[in-house]
Amino acid sequence: MKVLVHIDDAEGWREALAERLPEAEVFTSAAPAERRRQADYLAVWKPPEALLREPVALKGIVNLGAGVDALLNNPGLPKGVPIVKLRDAGMAELIGDYVRYGILHFQRDFDRYRRQQQDREWREHAVVDKADWPVGVLGLGAIGAKVAAMVAADGFPVHGWSRSPKSLDGITCHHGDAGLDALLERVRTLVLLLPDTPATRHIVDAGALARLPEGASLINPGRGSLVDEAALLEALGDGAVEGRLRGALLDAFPEEPLPDTSPLWTHSRVIITPHMAGPTPLGEALDQVAEALRAFAAGEPLETVDPGAGY
Repeated sequence: MKVLVHIDDAEGWREALAERLPEAEVFTSAAPAERRRQADYLAVWKPPEALLREPVALKGIVNLGAGVDALLNNPGLPKGVPIVKLRDAGMAELIGDYVRYGILHFQRDFDRYRRQQQDREWREHAVVDKADWPVGVLGLGAIGAKVAAMVAADGFPVHGWSRSPKSLDGITCHHGDAGLDALLERVRTLVLLLPDTPATRHIVDAGALARLPEGASLINPGRGSLVDEAALLEALGDGAVEGRLRGALLDAFPEEPLPDTSPLWTHSRVIITPHMAGPTPLGEALDQVAEALRAFAAGEPLETVDPGAGY
């Protein structure tokens, strides 16, 4: 089994993966072209087009992250080659912590206290009970389901949404267009954990934002394409006066790094983080990659990515 690794710190990944797969020949994209052409499997994150075109008898690809949009949109992606992606691999708990921080930021009025501090204003706000702060989670895959469960365990009512029906303990599940409308109308914080697909792009547009209750907040640790930025800025208002949307915690953007010219950088009701909500824990990810490669080689069934669906 010949495995080609391409990612930042590829040599570190190569060494760790080789320890887990002593039966395999593991090398990086820095290897000579002839060796790259002989790869049976790729373990990659955002590979260049030319690299995807090189192997002559590729049997499978492991995407070294949960998001596959960059890989599926790569014109060099060979057709018919099965793709496996990381499914959680420890990311869900980290993203859950990010989301829980964001919910508390708004539920406990830290956004308002921050602005009051700038004006030297000493004023306490009444605490809204967690039971009266419903949270919506769009996307109930491996990560979304875990995050929803973490938020529910904190005492918040949680409404989850997926394209097809799902049932999760402790979560009020919605699906389809009608289910999305029902969720939006009742949540005070909306969390985005959907994949980037044609069906999800700008799913949070002006219409969706208008359905949220006045003073709702938005947390996006998912994909930047989910949000219509112009509509978001309109809903947030000019910063001096609170708009329909109270505030936003944003970790993902259509263009990354976020351009210096983006008005989001200086908006007083926006917190920006540099796509850090769910870094991949190396140990758990490597275990999952090794397991997938062994299953590929043994011809065992694997849960693969559906290119048509985008995840």
